[in-house]
Amino acid sequence: MTPAKDMSIPRAAPAVREIYAGLRQRIITGSLMPGVGISEVQFSEQLGVSRTPVREVFRRLADEGFLRIVPQVGTFVAPIELRAVYDSQFVRETMECRTVTLACSKIDVRAADELQDFLTLQKRAIRDNDLARFFDADDRMHTYLIGLAGYPAIWELIQGVKAQLDRVRYLSLESGDWLHRIFEQHELIVARVIEADAEKAEAAMREHLQAVFLTVERLAQNRPELFEGN
Repeated sequence: MTPAKDMSIPRAAPAVREIYAGLRQRIITGSLMPGVGISEVQFSEQLGVSRTPVREVFRRLADEGFLRIVPQVGTFVAPIELRAVYDSQFVRETMECRTVTLACSKIDVRAADELQDFLTLQKRAIRDNDLARFFDADDRMHTYLIGLAGYPAIWELIQGVKAQLDRVRYLSLESGDWLHRIFEQHELIVARVIEADAEKAEAAMREHLQAVFLTVERLAQNRPELFEGN
């Protein structure tokens, strides 16, 4: 197992909540890859806190499938659970394909401009090769579409189940070609919504969201050590 080189989290009142959020985000974004070893002692020392809150965070993340605690051996970033990826994908596809059709009935000039602005943000992120900014603009666009449909709380529900899926999404963005392909899919979705073509918007959204399966297949073949389950 490869030990993590830098476990630091920006220090600002590192309570359990902040420690948890910071470490979870690093796992989801791939800053800490599956198999990387994490030392409770080292982590505590770098944060300047006792081991108690760190131990609580480790246990919580282990319960959520992000860490694997092996007694007498150590703690490691857990592999990506394929079953969880497929389950969260099903939830997301079901909900977003429905809400995008509703968004078509609510589209107006202001909403069309907002959607175009999200595409502009994504294009700039690609130009700057800023994966984090692209990922943020991606989520904001999907959030906006769900809100436009009239069901903003749906995104919170999706957020609650898609963490393992997001790990795959971040890995997929390492490929420049894949990044451009996702952006083209976003352009098509936005165009169909602005046209108020519910049927084509749903088809475009479904194709976009199902693209993750191609990513999983490619990554599982090339980097099987990152995954677990079938």
